[in-house]
Order: sequence, then C-alpha cells, then structure tokens
Amino acid sequence: MKKKVTKVAQYGTRFEKIIGNDIQNFEIKYLKSYDFLPELMLHFGSFIVKKTFIRQTATANGIEDGISFHFYNVFEDTTQGKKKIKKSIETPYVRVFPIAISQKVPMTKNTQATHLSIAISIDYLKSFLNEEVKHFQFLFDSSNNFLIEEIMTDDILRTVNDIVKQDEPSTLKSYHYKLKAMELLFHLFESLRKREKSVHQKLNDRELKSIYKVRDKIVSSLSKPSTIADLTKIAGMNELKMRKIFTQIFGMGIYDYYQHLRMKEAARLLRDEKLSVSEAGYLMGFENLSHFTRVFEKHIGKKPKKYSSEFM
Repeated sequence: MKKKVTKVAQYGTRFEKIIGNDIQNFEIKYLKSYDFLPELMLHFGSFIVKKTFIRQTATANGIEDGISFHFYNVFEDTTQGKKKIKKSIETPYVRVFPIAISQKVPMTKNTQATHLSIAISIDYLKSFLNEEVKHFQFLFDSSNNFLIEEIMTDDILRTVNDIVKQDEPSTLKSYHYKLKAMELLFHLFESLRKREKSVHQKLNDRELKSIYKVRDKIVSSLSKPSTIADLTKIAGMNELKMRKIFTQIFGMGIYDYYQHLRMKEAARLLRDEKLSVSEAGYLMGFENLSHFTRVFEKHIGKKPKKYSSEFM
C-alpha cells in the first residue's frame, strides 16, 4: 500500500496521471491517495478552481478492467484560505462509469471543489457482491458504456466524511482505509439495489448533455415542478425517449427524482437551517402539512418532526 499526501510543490506521478494538464487550473489545498493495486484505489482532495473549464476525467492507471465511483460535493473543506470562494450549490451525488470511459465534469472559476473517488477492478468487486451480482449486470456488461448517477444517502455521506475528516490511525492504516472504501461501496450498492429496472442502452454525448439539462432544470426549481412539456423542449427529444434515458441514468422516474431531491432539501432545511416543519414544507411548495409529512416519510424514512428532533 502506497500513500501520498500531495501539495503542489510535491506533485507525485500518481496525481500527474489523475489530474494531468488540469493541474494548472487548480489551487490544490490537499490530495491524498491510498493504493491497493491491482484491485483498488482510493483518493480524495480539495482544491479551488482558478478558471472555468470542462475537466475530462482520467483513467485509473494500474487497474485494467474496472469501474470508477466519483463522489461529488460530498464534504466541506473547512480549512482556511486567503481567497473568497463560492461553495458549490449542487446536491451531493455519485457518478458511476467504466474506468476506460472518460467523463466531462464542469468546473467553475473561484469555486471550491471537493471529491472522493474509488476505482475497483470488476473481478474484485464481483468477489464481494457474490450472489448479488445478478442484480447489477448493467455494470458488468462489457458492451455497455454505461453512465449512472445516484443521489447519496445519509449513510454514504457519513462514511465519506469518516474517511476524509477523521485523523489517520496511528497503526493499520492500510487495513483501515481499505475497509472504509469497501464500507462506502456497500452503502452505495444498497442504494443501487433499489433502482428502477430499465434497459441500459448506449448513449451519445448529445443525449447525455440533453438529459443533464433536464436534471439541472428540475434542480433549479424544487418548490415548483417543471412541466413535462418544458422538459421535453429542453431535452430536444420526445417524452418517451427522455423518460427512458432519465431513468437509465438516475435510477428513478422524473417525478420521483424531483420529489426525492425536494425532500432531501427539506431535510437539509430542518437539519442545518433549523426551520420548523411547517416552514420547511412551505418553502418546498407544500400548502398541506399532512401531504408534506407523507411525502417526506416516503423519501427520508421518518416523519419530518421526528427527523428534526434528532438534530435539536
């Protein structure tokens, strides 16, 4: 197991391959890497974006046939810096795709970017999934250049923060970080197991870009749903095709996705902003408190009043 704690002046070979020429576009606050090759790689870090650009993800050197799990906006770096920066307003999410397929990630000038990534070989992953492999065949079909995105659960976010923010153990570091990486994947696969079944078809760049425009429109107005007519116009495709591709990538239908994000934001308002249940429901566009309570419990697993009381 090799560990690197990287600063700009100590830029290592592994991170040169991970970041590549994009290093000039970042002010790196910290980067850490834990390699368990050829089966597994874990790295995470925080940096400030110096210019707006589209970043192409690099392949995970050292793992020939595997899957990448990229966790975005997953933790807040509270270390002090000299510059005033904007925090990302995007909801935390994880993107899953084959190691061999590069992804485009928009980067905005003067924003703080935090990430955690896991690359794992397919054979190693299958050995852990064992009899559950049949439920995730869309990940292992070599003819399918898939891209899926999952909203992160509280268990996933908690585990990410355990990895990133806790001090390194004084002993058994390799054992600790390998276990935490597998724990994180366990919680992710629990979530993926609940996805709606859909036929996974190969998607081109235009289709991906269009569906993410639809996603962005949904996210931009959580207090009021966008109409399907508006979304199909944004997507530039018919309703049936838009719905199929959306479900393939995000694991749920458009309306369920909207409601789920809406309830995640309501939970944040209760937890972080300390709003009352009626205030949170009103901000999310609910006029009927009983209706808000039912929808919240469906997506969060607890009634909003009980959820809120746990953070008082």
